[in-house]
Amino acid sequence: MDQSIKSKSKKLFVAAIDFGTTYSGYAFSISQNWRKLMACHWQGGGLISHKAPTALLLKKAGGSDPVFEAFGYTAEDRYATLTAKKEHKDYLYFQRFKMILHKDFEVNKSIECSDITGEKLEATQVFMHCIRYLKDHLIDKINEKFAGTSDRDIEYVLTVPAIWGDKAKMFMREAAVKAGIEKDHLIMALEPEAASIYCQHLQIENLRDPNASVLGSVDNGTTYMVVDLGGGTADITVHKKCIDNTLEEIMPASGGPWGGKSVDDKFIDFLSELGGKKVLKLLKETNMEDYVDILRTFERTKRAITLEKKGNVFVRIPLSFINLCKKENNLDDFSQVIKKSPHKENVNYGPGKLKMTADFVRGFFKKTSDGIVKHIEDLFNEEAVRDVNHILMVGGFSECKLIQKAIKDNFPEKRVIIPEESGLAILYGAVYFGHIPDAISRRVARFTYGIQTWPKFDSKTHRKEKQVDIKGEKRCKDVFFSFVRKGEQISNSFSKSQIFRPLHTEDAILECGIFVSTEKNPEYVDDASCRRLGTLRVSLPKVSDATQLEIEETFYFGETELRVVARDVISNLSQDIVVELL
Repeated sequence: MDQSIKSKSKKLFVAAIDFGTTYSGYAFSISQNWRKLMACHWQGGGLISHKAPTALLLKKAGGSDPVFEAFGYTAEDRYATLTAKKEHKDYLYFQRFKMILHKDFEVNKSIECSDITGEKLEATQVFMHCIRYLKDHLIDKINEKFAGTSDRDIEYVLTVPAIWGDKAKMFMREAAVKAGIEKDHLIMALEPEAASIYCQHLQIENLRDPNASVLGSVDNGTTYMVVDLGGGTADITVHKKCIDNTLEEIMPASGGPWGGKSVDDKFIDFLSELGGKKVLKLLKETNMEDYVDILRTFERTKRAITLEKKGNVFVRIPLSFINLCKKENNLDDFSQVIKKSPHKENVNYGPGKLKMTADFVRGFFKKTSDGIVKHIEDLFNEEAVRDVNHILMVGGFSECKLIQKAIKDNFPEKRVIIPEESGLAILYGAVYFGHIPDAISRRVARFTYGIQTWPKFDSKTHRKEKQVDIKGEKRCKDVFFSFVRKGEQISNSFSKSQIFRPLHTEDAILECGIFVSTEKNPEYVDDASCRRLGTLRVSLPKVSDATQLEIEETFYFGETELRVVARDVISNLSQDIVVELL
């Protein structure tokens, strides 16, 4: 580890918020000693951890927006108490909601989250309350050691999956700003990049040691695959160590919904099939504490199960669930409920516990495990990845022994590395990224980016139905003008500029739609592969002749997020432009 590297942050502290599907947390370090990381310890359910459940409790406020009540373990326990007392009707309880941002084409300003009962609320409010709580808790924690610290002393880093699209990142930024983080004090960190940076800056064994359980200090030119397994998604990319000690992305991030939540969903489906569809709904309404306890118990089972496990696996089950199952099925004996279910061959009941065969429990993981393995196989078939010999597993779900073994068994010729703190590598790496934001020198464009243009109509290249007449001149509408093409390598300083002229003198705003495409060479912005990312709105100076105006818009693509600067060519005045989410 090069001790000579200094923090590039202009703030006293860099603090990272890792907003996860199932768990969230924060960490920070002071710029003068940026490698010394500090984090919070959360307590709940008999556990002490560096992260708290991503659970939010709001109280309804009549005609006004609901107000914050609790977050994390406290929210889980408080809502459980409310349901036990039948006082939960005036509250909204949200958990595991981050996955609504996974499908980027569905993300917009009005997207909603459903609480545990199905009641909907504007998603921006849900995310905002969570981020605000973590931010405020973080400031209080810093002040325990460094009294007098305020927002203006902190640079914030918010983690996001690399496989997310630009709309999801824009949504998270807007939620963070609404939570009280100034936009100039906020940067985004891609989760697998953060983990890779963290592992690069550890004082650890050399990569050539075959027995090392950590990545180590890699040689220049070494490539390795980063498999980030979180609560919601699997986020996979490939990095190369450059001669200047930076990291270069050599393939765009890819992945799918193969996080720990997908295994939880299979277990919940099993419980519904065991006792009846209404049972879990009734359990959440009447005994929320027991429902939470079932999930916490299964979380421990999920982490411990292995491919070698023989015999049976026991999962503690509350009496309230058993009684509801008996009532729903009109039976006096829970064993009879099991025999009536489609799982009678694999499940038995002992006092207070479900007894399931190990093979049956492993079945909860099959679709998720197969999805991860198949995706990695497909990546290794790509020319750019074929010679990669190392797989770095990070993220909370990477601690699952079953998933670790599946990857090791399916890729025996590869060296699989799981850092000791794999679940915290993203959080800690995000802090490092705030101090050394140039640690990633090159990325690969996941999409083709461009704008809508209206060139002169050419019958040889343009479709006839796209021809329009503008002031007596034949033009072609909806032409996709590309700035960056999918698969193109882009450096931190990479930018593209274009001159725009407003059509009307009276315009106070110059509007420009930004489009993305999954194709390398889209023709028109309304092609099936294209979607509108957002709109740029540039304030225009007042002039008597619109022809005097020339606005140069420069698009910066080499950063975590798309950034745009508009410059009045005549006056040379510039303004940062935010891409507005539709």
